[in-house]
Amino acid sequence: MTSPGRPADEPWNLARSVWPALPAGALVLVPLGSTEQHGPHLPLNTDSVIAECVTRAAAERLTDGRPDRPVLAAPAITYGSSGEHAGFPGTVSIGHEALRVVLVETVRSLSLWAGRVVFVNGHGGNVPTLDAAVRQLRDEGHDVAWLGCEVPGGDAHAGRAETSVMLHLAPGDVLLSAAVAGDTRRLADLMPELTARGVRAVSPSGVLGDPTGATAEEGRASFASMVATAVRRIDAGRTDTRGRLVDTPPPGPPPTPPAASPAPRTRTARP
Repeated sequence: MTSPGRPADEPWNLARSVWPALPAGALVLVPLGSTEQHGPHLPLNTDSVIAECVTRAAAERLTDGRPDRPVLAAPAITYGSSGEHAGFPGTVSIGHEALRVVLVETVRSLSLWAGRVVFVNGHGGNVPTLDAAVRQLRDEGHDVAWLGCEVPGGDAHAGRAETSVMLHLAPGDVLLSAAVAGDTRRLADLMPELTARGVRAVSPSGVLGDPTGATAEEGRASFASMVATAVRRIDAGRTDTRGRLVDTPPPGPPPTPPAASPAPRTRTARP
């Protein structure tokens, strides 16, 4: 049963709840996105939309049938570290250091009443900041981790993968007729040039990939995979050395086998 002051249709929605109704020690999921160009066909809030939708769906799945495990989805942090997109109008980047402070202070504040905190990240440029902030917070003793919203094998930015997901989540915001192919090299190959010169020098359209063939059906499958991965990793709670939630245990030395029990001693009968 939903507590009074928590919406019956979205009991996991932090923003719509009143403070007396909030459960103590809840797991809080915080979506982290960006406001940055996504080519001529996707909106500036693409990363924030994806992160927020994954967060909401994961929170709903995690609370379904489990009133003993309170989970809350917080409002999204919609400004990130997007300096590589600064050459395009509309991009708003607060940079690494400001974002790190926002993340650190968000968790410090949440820890006054909540339990575990997980950042659900939709923008690759935020990753170095997440690593630094989560490392600091874990050193301070906070129970915090992060995970990303990725499409395995997807292109880098505003290509087929993101376009398909947005066609599923927000089709009215996608200008598919304006979509153009950009630089289709792998992100690993593009990184040195992106770091040195920014996205616009590499792709005048802002697209890193090719949105050709994007469909809502493909986006629905990709989104379902993102949510399933998020739920599985949050449930398992395993992190690597960066504080990122992972499917497999982090690498380390094999466990020490238990010591062998000594052989039973035979009692010798006295004559």
